[in-house]
Amino acid sequence: MRCAKISFALTVLASAAIAAPEVSMRPMPRPIESPSAATQPSATEPEMRPADPAGELSQAGFEAWIASFRDTAIAEGISADTFDTAFDGAAFDPVIVERDRSQNEFTKTIWDYLDTAVSDTRVANGRAALQERAEVLEAIEAEYGVRKEIVTAIWGLESAYGGYKGTTPTLAALATLAYEGRRAEFFENEVLAALNILQAGDTDVGSLRGSWAGAMGHTQFMPSSYLRLAVDWTGDGKRDIWGSDPSDALASTAAYLRENGWQTGVPWGVEVLLPSDFDWMSARRDNVMSLEAWREAGVTPVGQPEIPDGTGLSLLLPAGADGAAFLISDNFEVLESYNTADAYVIAVGHLADRLAGAGPLTNSWPRADRALTFDERIELQERLRDAGFDPEKIDGRIGPLTISAVRDYQSAQGLRPDGYVSLNVLTHLRDG
Repeated sequence: MRCAKISFALTVLASAAIAAPEVSMRPMPRPIESPSAATQPSATEPEMRPADPAGELSQAGFEAWIASFRDTAIAEGISADTFDTAFDGAAFDPVIVERDRSQNEFTKTIWDYLDTAVSDTRVANGRAALQERAEVLEAIEAEYGVRKEIVTAIWGLESAYGGYKGTTPTLAALATLAYEGRRAEFFENEVLAALNILQAGDTDVGSLRGSWAGAMGHTQFMPSSYLRLAVDWTGDGKRDIWGSDPSDALASTAAYLRENGWQTGVPWGVEVLLPSDFDWMSARRDNVMSLEAWREAGVTPVGQPEIPDGTGLSLLLPAGADGAAFLISDNFEVLESYNTADAYVIAVGHLADRLAGAGPLTNSWPRADRALTFDERIELQERLRDAGFDPEKIDGRIGPLTISAVRDYQSAQGLRPDGYVSLNVLTHLRDG
């Protein structure tokens, strides 16, 4: 049975600033591992400490942090030359701090996100990338058991097939976030991982660039994930995920998914049609049944999906009863280890299917709805708690606990219990 991971089921964080017609569609940073936990599964981010209320962050303070961290790095095996070269001229970036502190405020509906993530342009470019890199992608699929279309879809969402890998100096970005202090240990570990990458000679300081949050290369690996799972596919002695040849990055992505439990031959999920009299209370991540059992419940897959016998599937309604519905497998959760946003995983899966020749989704979306703001999500969770339907965490994150609380509230109120976190539910809570 799947664990109940926190994931954004209905709203996703805004993507990186647009710098090209097709950019990274990463809605939020994925979990980051500590380099000291090289053999452990992916860990979620630690709790944030409160932001410095005085806001007294500066270049001088940043340089003092670097100076103080130098001894720590050397004690962890980083040479003085590597450290000094890495931080020569490094600058504190207040924009990174602002983006990190405010990212929960920016939301999109899942349909707005998918419109861009699986646009006709991204599909066309992905099919061209599949054709151009066919030999290496087929070899990677044979080695790791991960569909070439899945790997290509991640590449497409993370860096627009290598067209936009990010230009932010990775060490400066990570050090900025470590110095800012809310997740100091978290980002200090990433700084150490990035220094280890440089010391190993996989790349140089000038090439060590990526997103504002420290993700790097064609498929946006965090430094600690890189240390643990990146591979030298080309055999040149370097694990190069930054250069013009994406082979190492694509193979590393497949290795990452396999390490996190990817099941060969099992689809990430399939779109389904639901009967008008469907039992909405059965649409839970912990309600895992076979395809045949779902068929008996009136659920009809779109098309003729190939699903191995014995595959456990649960029903996901990312926009409630009036939106698209999916039966999802354990491979959905494996993709969540790469990025915990449900919208991102659906985008990867659907883009992969489109690259393999499938058409657009059959179901429509409730496009008249809007996403709740961060403050509204907090209010909804508080009102659920006060009404006796405790979501357990008041954090503005719409995960399984909040969805379950909404479903229970809807059922108690005689509403359709589809678990859809919407303005209508919030309004009903306010009026109640």
